[in-house]
Amino acid sequence: MGQSSRTPPKVAVLLGGPSAEREVSLSSGHACAAALRDEGFDVVEVDAGPDLVARLQDIKPDAVLNCLHGRWGEDGCVQGLLEWIGVPYSHSGVLASALAMDKQRSKEVFRAAGLPVVESVICAKADVMAGHVMSPPYVVKPNNEGSSVGVYLVGLDNNGPPQLEDTMPAEVMVETFAPGRELTTSVMGDRALTVTDIITTGWYDYDAKYKPGGSTHVVPADVPQEIFDLCMEYAVRAHQALGCRGISRTDFRWDEARGAAGLILLETNTQPGMTPTSLSPEQAEKTGMSFGKLCRWMVEDASCNR
Repeated sequence: MGQSSRTPPKVAVLLGGPSAEREVSLSSGHACAAALRDEGFDVVEVDAGPDLVARLQDIKPDAVLNCLHGRWGEDGCVQGLLEWIGVPYSHSGVLASALAMDKQRSKEVFRAAGLPVVESVICAKADVMAGHVMSPPYVVKPNNEGSSVGVYLVGLDNNGPPQLEDTMPAEVMVETFAPGRELTTSVMGDRALTVTDIITTGWYDYDAKYKPGGSTHVVPADVPQEIFDLCMEYAVRAHQALGCRGISRTDFRWDEARGAAGLILLETNTQPGMTPTSLSPEQAEKTGMSFGKLCRWMVEDASCNR
């Protein structure tokens, strides 16, 4: 990172930002900033806005820990900006970030890599509201948001097509519903950490992800060894297929009735949440890495031109 041995490395923690996931980003950023201070870093928290370049040029950080979530912060935009001004930053680079944020294109990458995904299409919002564009059950979601923002589950018992909120984009993704248990695996560098079984009383939505008590995490997941091993393998392959670096997290659905054939890869998140209820820090802790050491690792892994 180019820091002097006589002074603590200066880290700019990017948080907040303009996306629909601003509150999650603020929580992640504050938690990481506190942990890095405990690890001995000189930390500056930066609520990312239009003046980001000027602020970073004034701060002159040795590295950036990117805790932004959603569009602009994890879709390649900020990554390109950081490449341009030459500041080492955490997590994936421009291409991997853009690919992973585009759910339809990342599915095409996964399918080409031999990874199991469900069928999906991009449709006009108006068409989705006018009639079923595929046979229920199916899921409607924005093609480029995370944290279960704007997700609609259309079941067999629905009276008609979903009536989407005005905040949904003009085009949305519609994908075949994958039934079963919600599993997830984080990858650090080139190794998978473990598998978590996420247990909720309903849909794993925004509240279930981020509100205390919204879900129960079983770590490591109590699943057959074959399924556990496949989650670990698929997560690494997805990380590599997209060209990720740093830490990523890949989510799965597993239909127990179908055995290994029932394991479906949903998506890969190139900047997993770092909130008190987040999955990747919990997995790191279960494998012997404290939250502070995880944050240190992400900073020390920061780079440019990748």
